[in-house]
Amino acid sequence: MTEQSGFGLRAQIAKLAWRYRSLGVFGGQASTQELEQATPDGDDTGPQAFASDLEALGPTFVKLGQMMSTRPDMIAPEYARALERMQEQVAPVPLDEIEAQIEAEFGVRINKLFQSFDSQPIGSASIAQVHRAVLHDGREVAVKVQRPGIGPRMRADLEALAGFASAADSFTDMGRRVRFSDWLEEFRKALMAELDYVAEAENLARFAEHLQDYPELRVPQPVWDYTRPRVLTMELVNGVRVDQIPGVRRTELDLQPIAVALMKGYLDQFFVHGEIHADPHPGNMRLTDDGRLAIFDLGMMAHLAPRLRDRLLKLVFAAVDGRGEQVAQETIAMSTRLEDYDEERYTREIGRVVALYAAHSESRSEGKTMLDVVAIATDCGLRTPPELTLLGKTLLNLDAVCQALSPGIDVKDVMEGHLQDVMKGRLRKSLSSANLASEAIEIQELVRDAPRRVSDTLAILAENKLQIRVAGLEDSRLIENLQKIANRISAGIITAALILASALMMRVDTAARLFGYPAIALVLFIAAFVLGMTLVISSMRRDRTAARKEERNPL
Repeated sequence: MTEQSGFGLRAQIAKLAWRYRSLGVFGGQASTQELEQATPDGDDTGPQAFASDLEALGPTFVKLGQMMSTRPDMIAPEYARALERMQEQVAPVPLDEIEAQIEAEFGVRINKLFQSFDSQPIGSASIAQVHRAVLHDGREVAVKVQRPGIGPRMRADLEALAGFASAADSFTDMGRRVRFSDWLEEFRKALMAELDYVAEAENLARFAEHLQDYPELRVPQPVWDYTRPRVLTMELVNGVRVDQIPGVRRTELDLQPIAVALMKGYLDQFFVHGEIHADPHPGNMRLTDDGRLAIFDLGMMAHLAPRLRDRLLKLVFAAVDGRGEQVAQETIAMSTRLEDYDEERYTREIGRVVALYAAHSESRSEGKTMLDVVAIATDCGLRTPPELTLLGKTLLNLDAVCQALSPGIDVKDVMEGHLQDVMKGRLRKSLSSANLASEAIEIQELVRDAPRRVSDTLAILAENKLQIRVAGLEDSRLIENLQKIANRISAGIITAALILASALMMRVDTAARLFGYPAIALVLFIAAFVLGMTLVISSMRRDRTAARKEERNPL
């Protein structure tokens, strides 16, 4: 797509939003059942057409579509699958531009950096392309170079999208449920982090350290001296995609231990280290020549706060164990209850989904179950945290990779066994000497301060000094609104009096006339009209609808 002005981009976004408004993504009036009855593929507003229209808007919207595919509460399943597969068709950047980008980052000629640098890329995407190179010490490396000008373009795209997200939050029911502005802000942070290759290099190093207990897995390591914010140099790892492993290789190598190690390693990432690799699909996994699984593209990583991590661990463990009621309780505890929240329906539906998963775990993945939980929550007036959706999508991708490596593997059994180990490890950690000492100090402070606090409370009661303050009654906004009410009532009374006076004066014949009417009567009527219109315009511009009630449990 060629560069375009901000106005032109906004016009294209508005056209796209109007064309696909029936999806519920932008209009927000469709329930999950209605979304599943979206226009079938083959129509000019079908799934493939929607994905193509997003691709035409450029790399930012390709990434946006891929992220939207992780939100079953936003978009119909058919469209989510089309967005998940979308890849922008981009031509490689000419070699001279790539070399100029590298030289600008390092400040030296490219032949000073590399002994050789292949002119043809081994991979080309919308944000970057990868070239094979050889360092002066003989090491083969892969050099990931950011496309020139992609950063400013993406920032401009995100700025244009922000206005639409804010409008959707204010004027659509779906916006109120899922908060497009918050979701877009998280997407912006993830995208900006993906543009920083130093951060990606840190992710590679940290991910490898976390997976060191799993020798079956490999993460290519960065070459720090040759890494800059827009250039990432890392070990060159050759291998075949996990969904393209030839049958002969399968007969030579037992791939089930690799699949088990992959699932266990990622569960550790989630619930031990508090990180989520947002995109572990088969295209980012390679079976290497030495029989290990290499993991690539760690630019987009999400981080889990400790308390949210605990909630998610209990939720996933309850789902794997078939305890639907606890799944519902944990989801409610980490979510925001909206005005139309239906707890009875939500609990019943979650129990049904978890029971279905427990009975047919061989055909229903854990990730699909998590995404079903999110979709049901949205239908029932519960806004779930985005991390739950991301976890579900990641588990869904991991299940696909594990099945590609070892068809028929019992992923549920692997998860259940390893989650028990994680829970035991967390219990041992909570009983460590450091944690016990910290809790002992807190108990000591409670015991020491309790008598004084009880004595102070009794003294206040005995002296009749207990006061209860009701928040809001003394708020300045309340006083301001009361003054507005009084002012408008007064203005309305004055307007009515002026109209009545002008009507009576019209019957009085005077020498002073204006446009054929008694001058005094006409002046009074004009004054009443101006005052009345001012009152109406002020009410329309400044009056705000009361915020709908939302209730969130503290984590």
